[in-house]
Amino acid sequence: MAATVASSLQIMAARPCLSFSPGVVKAGAAILCSNPKTVLWPKLTNSCNISSLNPFRHGFRSSTVKFSKVVTKAMSESNENRPVSGLPIDLKGKRAFIAGVADDNGYGWAIAKSLAAAGAEILVGTWVPALNIFETSLRRGKFNESRLLPDGSLMEITKVYPLDAVFDNLDDVPEDIKTNKRYAGSSKWTVQEVAESVKQDFGSIDILVHSLANGPEVSKPLLETSRKGYLAALSASSYSYVSLLKHFLPLMNPGGSSISLTYIASERIIPGYGGGMSSAKAALESDTRVLAFEAGRKHKIRVNAISAGPLRSRAAKAIGFIDMMIEYSKANAPLQKELSADEVGNTAAFLASPLASAITGAVIYVDNGLNAMGIGVDSRIFKDLNIPSDKH
Repeated sequence: MAATVASSLQIMAARPCLSFSPGVVKAGAAILCSNPKTVLWPKLTNSCNISSLNPFRHGFRSSTVKFSKVVTKAMSESNENRPVSGLPIDLKGKRAFIAGVADDNGYGWAIAKSLAAAGAEILVGTWVPALNIFETSLRRGKFNESRLLPDGSLMEITKVYPLDAVFDNLDDVPEDIKTNKRYAGSSKWTVQEVAESVKQDFGSIDILVHSLANGPEVSKPLLETSRKGYLAALSASSYSYVSLLKHFLPLMNPGGSSISLTYIASERIIPGYGGGMSSAKAALESDTRVLAFEAGRKHKIRVNAISAGPLRSRAAKAIGFIDMMIEYSKANAPLQKELSADEVGNTAAFLASPLASAITGAVIYVDNGLNAMGIGVDSRIFKDLNIPSDKH
């Protein structure tokens, strides 16, 4: 994924290789440089192995792969002792659990990469029916190109956990799911069980990311949505976050951060985004504020949401018109460009860092400014107005 510079600040990230094999690259720190041209940043071309510690499947390692192109420049060992201006995004020694990573092209993956580039250790929770494909793709190196970090190494996922966030504990799981062949071979995948497994394996985490949603009737208008479909959307897309935070809070170190992903349909009409999904996103944002109060008072944990613009992810294709939404955004947003998943990932890294230590209960828009628009300026009604455009 190509890194995108969204302001005068350029993110320079160097990521430690967390491979269990010797020859580890010494860690650098992500830096926000006000003038990146003042320092020469040599490229690093190191690759590292991925180690899956999944107790339900055999461990695997990817082969070492060399890449000739490094998208973002990074600090090297020789530069570590040089004075550098700017503010650090340094998450070394922090551990993140990202719920909802099942491929390499969604926002969850991009967030994992940005957190890893800043030095965090990465754990992920993957929907059980997608677990085998996800792990197989990792093992066979299919994600190696998208695992590439700014320092030239590959993002390491320390452990992959099977997760179905619709179920709080085993008592909630209906018999037809327990016997479903897509769940065969996996165990301890309810929210409570995953939290207990993470505690047993690692003791604590510092960052919790909710990057999952599902609306079985998303293509139906709200007036045609069934009660079952509506409640299913809220269960999978909003209450799942309440459940995750409830069960993971006891594991989170004070000063930690929790982040969820929302969408502008929570407060604006988006025809075609149906099935109760707009209601689920509205609930998620309301819950973010309440959870920020409760988690902040009880555990000193910050809780925020990122309202992201449209992305050509596999999950987004379920609504059926994602390409149209992207073109609409490019035509009408203040910044006329396609949103990069990396831009959402970098915002998450900021929110998880000490730089955002006073930000909680907030919805941060990362959508090229589309949320600020009151009209679609590409309408023929405004054809005679001299509206600024990057085509001029």
